[in-house]
Amino acid sequence: MKTVGIFFGSTSGTTRKIAEKIQKAFGKEAKLHNINEADVKTIDQYDNLIFGTSAWGIGDMQDDWEDFIDNLSEIDFKGKKIALFGSGDQEEYPESFVDGLGTMYCRLPDKSVVVGEWPKDGYNYYFSLAEKDGKFVGLVIDEHNQADLTDERIQKWVKELKTAFN
Repeated sequence: MKTVGIFFGSTSGTTRKIAEKIQKAFGKEAKLHNINEADVKTIDQYDNLIFGTSAWGIGDMQDDWEDFIDNLSEIDFKGKKIALFGSGDQEEYPESFVDGLGTMYCRLPDKSVVVGEWPKDGYNYYFSLAEKDGKFVGLVIDEHNQADLTDERIQKWVKELKTAFN
């Protein structure tokens, strides 16, 4: 498998923890990067990318991603694949659950390269910008209310991504 670049933005540490678990599930071919320390050149060196963000406010990505996202327009995504993951709280924010993930998806310059959609079954929310065609645009993690499902979800998603990335 080609090398995987995992880029995350994390304010409280939850998204970092999820990114580290994803990296561990991939193994040595996955490299972890905090988006606040990354640049376009670093992202461009990978054929397989995973971008992760938490949700802030109503529909906002994590601040470091908000500052960086427009730089992605400088990357030629031809031949690349991108998977997305997001963290959120479906009980406290059921009307905007993982909206940061949905915002990230909407602002990607090339959505045709996105892989790794995730079923919405097992979540309880009213609305999410991350839901498209009856599924989430990427892996959704709720560490506040469903932490006991995190490891299982990550393992299943990474298994699917290993196939999609090849």
